[in-house]
Amino acid sequence: MNKTVNINLAGIFFHIDEDAYSKLQRYLEAIKRSFTDSQGRSEIISDIEARIAELFTERVKHDKQVIGIKEVDEVITIMGQPEDYLVDDEIFEDEPSTKQRRPSSNHRKFFRDTDNSYVGGVSSGLGHYFGIDALWIRIAWLLLIFGAGTGIILYIILWILIPEAVSTSDKITMTGKPVNISNIEKKIRDGFQNASENVGTHLDKAGNKIKEGIGNASDSISEGVKNVDFNKQGNRIKSSSKTFFDTIADVIMFFLKLFAKFIGVILIITGASTIIGLFAGFLTLGLVDSIHFPGVDWLDIVNSTGIPIWGMSIILFFFFGIMAFFVLYLGLKILINNLKSIGVFAKSALLGVWLICLVSLIVLATKHGMSYKEEGAFITTQKYDTIKANDTLVITMKGNDYFSERFRRSYGYRHGFSENGDRVTYSQDIRISIKSTRDSVAKVKVTKTARGSDYEVAKNRAEGISYDYTLTDNVLELNNYFLISNDEPFKDQEIVITVYLPNGVTIFPDKSVHHYHIYRGLLSKVQEGYYYKLDNDSLDCINCPEEDIEDEDDEFKVRVDLNGDTSKLKINEDGLEAKTDNLELTIENNSVKAEGENVDVKIDDDGIEITSKKDKKSDE
Repeated sequence: MNKTVNINLAGIFFHIDEDAYSKLQRYLEAIKRSFTDSQGRSEIISDIEARIAELFTERVKHDKQVIGIKEVDEVITIMGQPEDYLVDDEIFEDEPSTKQRRPSSNHRKFFRDTDNSYVGGVSSGLGHYFGIDALWIRIAWLLLIFGAGTGIILYIILWILIPEAVSTSDKITMTGKPVNISNIEKKIRDGFQNASENVGTHLDKAGNKIKEGIGNASDSISEGVKNVDFNKQGNRIKSSSKTFFDTIADVIMFFLKLFAKFIGVILIITGASTIIGLFAGFLTLGLVDSIHFPGVDWLDIVNSTGIPIWGMSIILFFFFGIMAFFVLYLGLKILINNLKSIGVFAKSALLGVWLICLVSLIVLATKHGMSYKEEGAFITTQKYDTIKANDTLVITMKGNDYFSERFRRSYGYRHGFSENGDRVTYSQDIRISIKSTRDSVAKVKVTKTARGSDYEVAKNRAEGISYDYTLTDNVLELNNYFLISNDEPFKDQEIVITVYLPNGVTIFPDKSVHHYHIYRGLLSKVQEGYYYKLDNDSLDCINCPEEDIEDEDDEFKVRVDLNGDTSKLKINEDGLEAKTDNLELTIENNSVKAEGENVDVKIDDDGIEITSKKDKKSDE
C-alpha cells in the first residue's frame, strides 16, 4: 500500500503515487540543474512542466486515477533525460551531436502562427503543416480572392476554427518536431537570441543615423534614402495590420461565443425538460401514451406485439432519456469550459444501453409492420322484401348511453363500460353508402375488414367484430359503433354499410348520418332535413327550396334586381334596354351605350368614347 500525493503541475492538479512523485521530482531537479546558467531558464522550466502536465492529462482516464511509476517512465521516455542533450550553444550547431538521441515522431498539428503573420497567421500555419514556404500559400490566397472569390470566406472560417499556437509546446508541435527538453530549450533560446539581435540592430541603426546627421544636408538626404530600413517599415506595417485584423477577429469571436452560449442554454433547457417529462411519465405509467413521434403509435405497437406496457415504457425512457441527457451535457460543456468529463466508461455504458433500446424498437416496429401485411374481410348481407318502390325509408344512427355518445366518425379505439359494468373496446370507424339495386329487392350489406400477418388471421379478426342494426317500420337504425374483444390488437378494423334500394324509394337521412357517409357517395350530396328520391344511383331532392336546387345542366342564368318606380328592363331580338334612376343602358348588335349622371360611355366599331357631363356643361 503506497501513499498518494496531490501536486499542482502547470496549474493542473494530479493524484500521484509517492514513489512516482519522488522520481518525477528528481527528474525535474535534474532538468533545473542542467539549465542553471542558461538564458531564459524560468521559461524553459515552465514550458517543460506544462508539456509534462499535458502528457499526464492524456494518460488520465478519470479524475480519481493515480499516476504511477509507469506513467512517469512514459513521460520521461518522451521528454528525454537532461544528460542526453547539450545545454549550451553546441545544440544549435549544424554538426550532429555525438550522443545518441531517442527517435521521435514528427507528427504535425495545424496551428495559426501569429509570430510570422500578416493577418491571422493562417498562411504561416499552413506552411508549417505542409512543409512549404508561407509565401506560396499567400499567393494561393490572392488567386482565390481575386479569382473564384471564395478565398475571403475560407480564410475567415480557418481563422475562426484553427487555434493559435500560444505555448512553446504548440509552436514546436506546429513544425512537426518532438516536444522534448532539447526542442523546448532551443525554441526559447532562439527567441532570446532574436530579441537580442533586434536590440543590437536598433542600436546600430540609431548610431548610424547620428553619424549621418553630422554630414552635410545632401549627404544626409542621400544616405537617408539609401539606408531606409525597409524591414523595419515592413514590420511596422505588419504590426498595424495584425492589430486591425486581431480586433476584427476579437469582435467576431465575441459574437460567436455569445451565440454559442445561447445555444448552450437552449440545449440545457431542452434536455432538462425532456428528462423531467420522461421521468414523470414513467412514474405514472403513461409514458407510452405521452410520447408523440410522427407516424408512430406506441400503444398500437404494444397492442400488436404483445410486449407489456411497462416494458415499452422502460425502452422508451432510456432511448429518449439518454439522448436528452447528452443534449443536456453538451449544453453544459458549452457554458462551462472546465466541466469534468463523465468518463469513458459511463459514456460507453450509456451508448450501449441506447443501442440496445434502438435495436429493441427496430425489432418491435418490424414485428408491428408485419402484422399489417394482409387485409381480410367478412361480409354479411340481409334482404328486406318489405321495402318497395315509392316507399319512404328513414336512415338514422343509434348511439350508446354508456359510451359512444358522439355522432362523428372516428378512426381510433376507445375503452368504456356497458350497462352491466363490463369493460368494452369500441370504435366509430363506420361508413355508409346508398346504391340502387338491380333485382328490385332491398338489402343491407355489412362489410367488416381488418388486417393481419396473413389472410386467415386478418379474416378471423374481421369476423370477430361485433356490429348490430335494426329495420323497424321502414326505419333503418344503424349503430354508430362496433365492438372488438378487449384483448384483440388494433389492426385497422372498420365497417362499411351499403344499403341497396329499388328505384323510386324515397329516403330521409337523419342529421346523425351526416358524418358517416362515404366520401363522394350519394349521401355526401344531400342536405339534412330533406327527402330524396333514388333514381339510378342519383338522389333527387323532393322538398328542397327552389333557390337551393342546383341544375347542373343550366348553362345560362340571369338575375335581375330593379328598384325604383322609373326602373324598366326590355329584352328583345334587337338587344337589351335597361333604365334605372341613375343609369340608362342600351345594348344593340354592334354597340353598347350607357348614360349615367356624370359620365356617358359609348362602345362601337369606331372604338370607345367616354364623355363627362361636367365637360358638356362647361362647353355649354
